[in-house]
Amino acid sequence: MQDTVGSLMIIRDKPSPLDLMFALRGSVLPQIAGELGFAVLVATAVLLWDRLVFPLPHLNSTPFALFGVALSLFLGFRNNAAYDRWWEARKLWGALLIEARMMARDAAVFLPDTDRRLALLRLVRGFLHLHRCALRGLAPDAAALRDSDGLREPTPEAALDAMAALLAQARADGLLDGFGARCLSQHVAGLTTAQAGNDRIRATPLPFAYSMLVYRTSWLYCLLAPMALISPAGWLTPLFAGVIAYTFFGLAEVTEELVHPFGPTANALPLDAICRSADISLAPHLGETAPPPLLPVNFRLD
Repeated sequence: MQDTVGSLMIIRDKPSPLDLMFALRGSVLPQIAGELGFAVLVATAVLLWDRLVFPLPHLNSTPFALFGVALSLFLGFRNNAAYDRWWEARKLWGALLIEARMMARDAAVFLPDTDRRLALLRLVRGFLHLHRCALRGLAPDAAALRDSDGLREPTPEAALDAMAALLAQARADGLLDGFGARCLSQHVAGLTTAQAGNDRIRATPLPFAYSMLVYRTSWLYCLLAPMALISPAGWLTPLFAGVIAYTFFGLAEVTEELVHPFGPTANALPLDAICRSADISLAPHLGETAPPPLLPVNFRLD
């Protein structure tokens, strides 16, 4: 693996019923264990107080049913918005792969000068790794610095500028005709457009006020629910309260991970693996041996 804090993705087939109950890798249970435990503790305290100390008001479950439906709609809307961000980020990285592969093929057609063609493709490869590191908020790693020699600074923007400058110089030297220059420049523009889309996703999270409303409402519902459960559920109140808390807090946590598709979470995009796919595609055009693809380790793909 290229770094230890990079984003990852859980890759596994449909789990068995036993795995569904006890699998932790890829589950949000470790992240919400504190909230879940607190909700169960409150439900237990409410039950014991009602049965052993002083009877508490037993609320009707109808308002909680309506409240739960409304909260589910809020969480569903937020989950859809978060998944849209995740899926758009994945499509943008797919576009980056497409542009890199098309750049390699078109450069072989329109840029016969070997040295400049190889330099252009190394800049493309370097750009992808520099962009990966920038999205994660990490300093450029060895893979990103491998093709960064000659750049004014190791950033994806500098790599794009170097591509444009290389094409302009090749055009001025008569090594690239007008149609070829336009074709290759369009690929640089495609890389720039996808990069801007990823930067927009990273810099523009979902509104905090909406997230706060969802979490606050989830807490209120989970803490008040035992008042409606102690009559019908009896001594099973903590169990049902835990199931309710797991449902609402779990969905909220999954949404929080999807909101940050480039973050170090189990459901973030596997940027290392995507960049490795680009390395494999560009290697034959660079006269290099293609590296092996990154494979999941314990169902985790970096």
